[in-house]
Amino acid sequence: MTTINVPKREEVSPSNQAIFDSLQSKLGFVPNLYAALAHSENALANYLAFRNAKSSLSAKEREVVDLVVSQVNSCEYCLAAHTMIAKNLGFSDEQILEIRSGKASFDSKLDVLARLVHNITVNRGHADAPVVEAFFSAGWTKENLVDAIVIIGDRTVTTYLHSTTRVPVDFPAAPTFPA
Repeated sequence: MTTINVPKREEVSPSNQAIFDSLQSKLGFVPNLYAALAHSENALANYLAFRNAKSSLSAKEREVVDLVVSQVNSCEYCLAAHTMIAKNLGFSDEQILEIRSGKASFDSKLDVLARLVHNITVNRGHADAPVVEAFFSAGWTKENLVDAIVIIGDRTVTTYLHSTTRVPVDFPAAPTFPA
């Protein structure tokens, strides 16, 4: 059940209308979760600035973080959106499901990243020292660690927003995660 409506362009502030127009031209639509942020005068712009900020992690590495956090937080919206993005970045269906489980056996460096992100997310920020040490031993840097945590925060915002608002998912549904 939806707890808040998905506002239409004419129902949001002029500054959010401009953002809707930009999203429409870039993506071809305004994702419902982004539209929900427009109930606030500032949240949508602030969130997009946060989401689009530079990072030491590549697009594929960011998607690993996004998929793991979306799975741990059981967000059907984020799983649907990030499954589509991950496919567009070249991940296979099997790889996406494995990443969602907190592993990536097909790539040792991504595997360590997925395990770290899973550990941090499950433990609500209290990472196990051996997992962090394995991350650094795999060649990741302190900058990468900080950027991964920032992306965890980004994804946590949207998973919490969807879990609370239950706005309709407007991406193809992600495959059901194996039990």
